[in-house]
Amino acid sequence: MKNRFLFLFILSSFTLWCQPTIKGTIYDKNGVLENVAVYLNNTMFGTTTDVKGEFELQVKEGQYELIVSYLGYKKIVYSLNTSNYTKPLTFVLEEEENILDEIVIKKIVYDEEWKYNLQAFKDGFLGRTSLSKDCEIINEEVIFFDFNRKDNKLEAFAKKPLKIKHKALGYIITFELESFVRTNDYITYLGYTRYEEMKGGNRKQKRWKKNRLIAYKGSQVHFYKSLINDTFTKEGYIINQFKRVENPERPTEQKIQKARELLRLNRNFNLDFSKKIVTPLTALDSALVTVRRARLPKFKDYLYKSKLKKDEVISFKNNTNTLTFDNNLSVVYTNEKEEEGYILRNVFSKKREATYQTSSIIPLEKNIVLDKSGILIKPLSVFYEGYWSYEKFAHALPLDYEPTH
Repeated sequence: MKNRFLFLFILSSFTLWCQPTIKGTIYDKNGVLENVAVYLNNTMFGTTTDVKGEFELQVKEGQYELIVSYLGYKKIVYSLNTSNYTKPLTFVLEEEENILDEIVIKKIVYDEEWKYNLQAFKDGFLGRTSLSKDCEIINEEVIFFDFNRKDNKLEAFAKKPLKIKHKALGYIITFELESFVRTNDYITYLGYTRYEEMKGGNRKQKRWKKNRLIAYKGSQVHFYKSLINDTFTKEGYIINQFKRVENPERPTEQKIQKARELLRLNRNFNLDFSKKIVTPLTALDSALVTVRRARLPKFKDYLYKSKLKKDEVISFKNNTNTLTFDNNLSVVYTNEKEEEGYILRNVFSKKREATYQTSSIIPLEKNIVLDKSGILIKPLSVFYEGYWSYEKFAHALPLDYEPTH
């Protein structure tokens, strides 16, 4: 079965122009609040309130998600368009009831199971790329887990925002984890992100600049920007189109479940699971064949169109960029080869020659809207397979990042 990975971020869009100053005051029911975090999601624009509960934030003109966050209070996500901003903002925070169950938190034991789940979380969230090796969660102790063995479902929660030190990209990152789910088929994570640049000498600055460009090149944002500008071919992308259908050679989930149940009921009869079966003669033979065929992929992909042009993928109407392609896209980035870690990412993977980075875009909705900066307005509208599922949070950059060569 082809694993599906869905990476979900709560993102915002913006356009770079001038630099207005956003001002405001934060209260709760008792008065002003000091040290409240106020920042623009997924950018390096952020501050905290002073003793008067006031904040002042200089930003670049555009549309953002303004996050107001204070431990123990409900988070505020405010849609901010600087072109409509005319007067200081006022927010009143409400206390969060049962933000995390204290009884559950008290049960956290930093044992071998917690360590195992932590590694699974880091692999699924940060990734296992060369850049992720220098991406460290500083306060791992705030994370706790819930694992459902029946569904093989791992969920992660955090008592406080995650503090991440990305020594490869030169960022200190605050990530407010909203949800993390890992199953057999997909990984999803949601959160709010604030970036701060690390300090370093010329050598470090050059390394960070180089690595940021590596993270950007071949990314979803890079692809979507080049698609909007109709430069994707020049920048190394080939877009193919494919249709996905159910694999007729694979039994239905109902048949697989019945076969497994039958084998479970007869587990005391020394079943020979390696038995070669050409023609099933008994119900147990049929069950064994069914379970073996369950390993086949659920779907088959059929490529039916190569080297698509811009107008076959995206349209621009009413000042809006919309993805309008049918079925699914295979995106090949020819300017970089796969990492060895991607080739050997699965237990049964065999070493082979690296090829171009190939990713799949599987739409979950019709007419998917892009903003001008190459960000999906609704990240939940697609999921990614292939190389983009390998490059996880450790490859993410602030939305205000501008590539320099």
